[in-house]
Amino acid sequence: MNKSGNSFKKHILRKKWLNKINKEMKQDLDDYDLLLLRELQRDGHQTIKELSQKVNLSVSPVFERIRKLEREGYIQGYVAVLDAEKLDCGFMVFCYIKMKQHTQENAVQLMSAVQDIPEIVECFNISGDYDFLLKIYVKNMKQYQEFVMRILGDIPAIGSLNSSFVLGEVKNSHALPV
Repeated sequence: MNKSGNSFKKHILRKKWLNKINKEMKQDLDDYDLLLLRELQRDGHQTIKELSQKVNLSVSPVFERIRKLEREGYIQGYVAVLDAEKLDCGFMVFCYIKMKQHTQENAVQLMSAVQDIPEIVECFNISGDYDFLLKIYVKNMKQYQEFVMRILGDIPAIGSLNSSFVLGEVKNSHALPV
């Protein structure tokens, strides 16, 4: 089979797998709800009227469905996606953290500390060689060095860290596969 045929076959298998997952996980959601969620992920700034035209429902049911999705927690909020480069904080770093000791006190201390540090935009408790993964935005390498020394260095729970600097962004999507 040629490369194009393999690609098509993978696409079909992925589509079937996603459909199966969608049916299993979202029994409470119908096709209109899923379409609304997809549209809102694509552009959360759309009006109810624009959404109603795209999903082929009148304005009132679309409004009610969106309120239901918000109430039930499917939609947790709305945000504007900003351009980090234009805001002079486009140097992205992934920082892998090891705690000094694996205690609940250290974990709580670290998780609490990252909440108040605006440069840390995401924090994950992970498995493997490290305990936490931080996604950090700063202006440049010099600012990151100062950030490590002055901010991360002051968190007693941190035993060591390892940094990976982003050279280029290949894909950055906030959309979930619904």
